Amino acid sequence: MRVLLDEVTALAAVAVCATALVAGALTLVRTRRPGLALSVLLDLLLAAGLLWLSGDREWQALATVAAIVALRRLLGAGLRTGRRSWSPGWPRTRAGTLRSLSVDRLVRPAWRL
Repeated sequence: MRVLLDEVTALAAVAVCATALVAGALTLVRTRRPGLALSVLLDLLLAAGLLWLSGDREWQALATVAAIVALRRLLGAGLRTGRRSWSPGWPRTRAGTLRSLSVDRLVRPAWRL
């Protein structure tokens, strides 16, 4: 019975990995937002790793899942930092607030933004 459970979880983990690659690629193509696509990919890879870990109780499996979690956190933090530095209101003004874009929108029509 235990062997059957290990095989089922291993197959489910492989299926979720394949789904993660397809879903990440489709998200990137559809939204053209790499941060969102990477988030979808890493969330599904984390789910696959947890499935794999539930069937295989070895240290290598645990280390793989821990590496996926660490990579996901690191890339998420990097993307959030990068998004702030590329935002149109950056850098901050002296008062510490972001410059208002309302004047730019009044001057330029919406179809030219």
